[in-house]
Amino acid sequence: MPHFVIDCSKNILNFQDSNTILQTVHLTAIDTGLFDEGDIKVRLNPFDKDYLVGGKENDFIHVFANIMEGRTTEQKTNLSTQIVKKLKGLFPHIPFIAMNIRDFEKATYSNKDMV
Repeated sequence: MPHFVIDCSKNILNFQDSNTILQTVHLTAIDTGLFDEGDIKVRLNPFDKDYLVGGKENDFIHVFANIMEGRTTEQKTNLSTQIVKKLKGLFPHIPFIAMNIRDFEKATYSNKDMV
């Protein structure tokens, strides 16, 4: 925990390699001070077809963050703002860059070390 899943148009990989994108999100999450580095997971899902943004196949980046409950709204706002700023710096020409955060409930979360 946390999990950052990046959906994007495949075309963005013509401008930055996937490792740069993954590392940017990873390092920005660390810089917020909200997570231990070893807990952060980042995945990239590039779409080469079958997507629409504003009714067209426009380039896009959307980060879905799933984090354990307990952070304040201000902390989550800072996290999403910082990640979007960093991605905007890497991709100033991409028209759609966004992020949203969902909280996991501690009571219902489980992983293999817990069972």
